[in-house]
Amino acid sequence: MHPLLEKTASLLDADRLLIAACDAMIETAGQSWARAENPVRRKPGDPLQLLLAGYAGARNTGADVRVEEMIRQFRRILGDDRASLTIMTNEPLLTRGYFRAVRQIHMPTVFPNFLRQECPQHHGVVACEGSMFKSRFSNALSIMMTMALGIANAEGKLSVGYGAEAGEMTPELRRFVQRRCRHSLVICRNEPSRRVLEQLGIRTRGGTDTAWTFEPSPPGTAKQILAALGWDEKLPVLAVCPINPFWWPVKPNLVKALAHFSAGEFGEDHYRSIYFHEQTRRSRNAYRKYLEGLAGAINRFASEHGVFTVLVGMEALDRRACEDLASLLHRPAPLVISDQYDMFDMVAVLHQCSMVLSSRFHAIVTSMSNLVPSAGVTMDERIRNLMTDRRQPELFCEADDPDLEEKSLAMLRALWNEPDRARHFIARALPANLRLMAQMGRDFAGELRQVDPDFEPAVTSGPDEAWLPGLSPRFQNILEAAA
Repeated sequence: MHPLLEKTASLLDADRLLIAACDAMIETAGQSWARAENPVRRKPGDPLQLLLAGYAGARNTGADVRVEEMIRQFRRILGDDRASLTIMTNEPLLTRGYFRAVRQIHMPTVFPNFLRQECPQHHGVVACEGSMFKSRFSNALSIMMTMALGIANAEGKLSVGYGAEAGEMTPELRRFVQRRCRHSLVICRNEPSRRVLEQLGIRTRGGTDTAWTFEPSPPGTAKQILAALGWDEKLPVLAVCPINPFWWPVKPNLVKALAHFSAGEFGEDHYRSIYFHEQTRRSRNAYRKYLEGLAGAINRFASEHGVFTVLVGMEALDRRACEDLASLLHRPAPLVISDQYDMFDMVAVLHQCSMVLSSRFHAIVTSMSNLVPSAGVTMDERIRNLMTDRRQPELFCEADDPDLEEKSLAMLRALWNEPDRARHFIARALPANLRLMAQMGRDFAGELRQVDPDFEPAVTSGPDEAWLPGLSPRFQNILEAAA
């Protein structure tokens, strides 16, 4: 970017402007609520109206899967006749057929005024994106969820973050979260996230991710997909899930937006609307080394063992990473991308695999539910925390590790040579996470009773299974075996 444009962009820091706008609107919402003659309050006997704020509509398989299970859990606990759920989606066409019995509303990319109008129409807000409080991907996403929770707090309503991850935040975002979520309850999916938020004075409870109970399409569907891509139904299937770890965060940039829409500049960096990936010469070199490291490991492993390699794009924007990696492989590797397959088929394909090497957190989580041996190449703390909790820290490495090829190859060999070892630790982790998810349901219901004592949920007591979404026989056996 031209130095003058860089200077102008720094003066027009869109994240700071966005936080300021959201802050002002939260204040206005609280004042309007206090002055309103007939504010939206739940009356005895009325259904509880909840707004789910997250990242639906980007064909991000992990985000959609975890919300699907969250909704199933809430419907089980609250009761279909006692609650009305609404979810925000970036693109309604891409969430068509998802989230059964839930109203979907389109959220514009520039969201503050939308939230200012929509949040007060509900009895509470649940933030549901995993990467809830962190600057790694996009401040705007965290600002959006914080604003939604903040409006609920300003109106004295239910304000819950569910299955949240918290990590490094910019000072401005950190202060905004601290200021606007101090009355929220945030149920975190790991202990490091709790420590981050408790330092800000925010109430937390322990939990997990909500994707564990997801049931994909039948195995026959996955076999048909893979056979159509060239699988002989005999070779073990290796799934590799690459990303571009180095073009984050996405930031709003008014100067780039003007140049893009008026002169077609920054097309490679453009994400959507006024948002752009952070691309520099250094980040491009790091991405190239990441791809070369993965490709080197895959090529060497495939020369040692007969495997059918498939490249899985868990989010639509991962297509580019899959295509770039495919170009470096010695043998053809077909692509399974979420812009072409829905979440049910995506996870079914992962369940059909013999091994998974992933830079996507939810590719590991959803494959673990079928005991598929897995390893991770991580860009942040999510896979790191997951593998540490699984007690297999040797099965992850960093995306920018200078020895990425050797470490990835070592992990692939470990999964091949000792698959039962990986399955053993996965089998131990599954019931623990199901119990944590059940406790999340209890904590959610407890918070709801504090805010709205007159509401009577459908589930008030019972064993873990009562607090979970309807479980398949496979998951019921997992819980029974661990009892």
